[in-house]
Amino acid sequence: MQELLEKLASLREYLDIPGKTRRLNELDRELSDPELWNNAARARQVTQEAGNLRRIVEDYTSLQSDATGLAEMLDLASDEEREMLAEEQAALQQRVENLYRETLFTMKHADTPAIVRIKGGAGGTEAQDWAGMLARMYMRWAERRGYRVDLLDEQPGDQAGYQSIEFIIRGEKAYGMMAPEHGVHRLVRVSPFDANNRRQTSFASVDVVPEVPEEEINIHIPDSDLRRDVFRSQGAGGQGVNTTDSAVRLTHIPTGIAVASQQTRSQIKNHEIALQILKQRLYDIEMRKREEEEAKARGEQKKIEWGSQIRSYVLDKQYIKDHRTGVMKHNPDDVLDGDLDELMWAGLEWMAGKRAAEDADDDE
Repeated sequence: MQELLEKLASLREYLDIPGKTRRLNELDRELSDPELWNNAARARQVTQEAGNLRRIVEDYTSLQSDATGLAEMLDLASDEEREMLAEEQAALQQRVENLYRETLFTMKHADTPAIVRIKGGAGGTEAQDWAGMLARMYMRWAERRGYRVDLLDEQPGDQAGYQSIEFIIRGEKAYGMMAPEHGVHRLVRVSPFDANNRRQTSFASVDVVPEVPEEEINIHIPDSDLRRDVFRSQGAGGQGVNTTDSAVRLTHIPTGIAVASQQTRSQIKNHEIALQILKQRLYDIEMRKREEEEAKARGEQKKIEWGSQIRSYVLDKQYIKDHRTGVMKHNPDDVLDGDLDELMWAGLEWMAGKRAAEDADDDE
């Protein structure tokens, strides 16, 4: 019980509960001002910030009260009574763990939806199939958590999987949870596409950016910087087949970034969606540049995280290893079916500077 109380005390300092309480009081005063509601964007921003702060402060206050009360009861309890209180203590420990996890969301826009783009690397059908396996893994993970997935664009592979696929995951802290998945994922297996049953290594990149609120993005893209292509949406046949060229692909000429939307049957709507996604990607690039410049100015050594090989899935030897955290899983079928939470939480600890891998290499 003493360890739990010490962890609570450290969380109070880390979460800056006094500072959050002061900030919450300021926001409550602003929320009580009728003038605020004349500015819808500001009202939405204040309401969201106040709601997040209130939840953390109230959760901590409730935990602190319950932990103090339980500690007093345990001090006076007999051995039999202590056994009766064991279940209550375990529940309290789980609540503390949940609050600790709140401290891991150090990235900006953790609460927003996640825009995910998966692209197969060199290697043809094998890499395209791997991109498809990753897409299914994240969609199954989202389904397990009750999240919604909106497909933006898909470019099917020649025989299997995808050349690339892009979708948005919507749910509580979707971007926060998906952020550590950004990077290169490696697959090692006996290829089902090789008649000689040879072992193959394939790569696919997973790009994750937050869906930043539109009012925060102050980016104007001149028409001269855009190339617009229309094409027929991919998808199943039958009565629902889209026989019109309604899908839209926008290419930002200065950077070469291309985004597409085939989400709706409306070419105009798909153009709007693609333009918004393009602005999100340009905004994300600019934010990362600023973070790197600020880190250099402070003399910090940033982690090599974006675009690095972050995880290996070695299926013929039945293991998955994360090269940043050292976490190994020996149930690859379950992981590929969406059982990702342990790997994600470890990745969030690594991103927050609370975890380092003892061994960044594997046997492959």
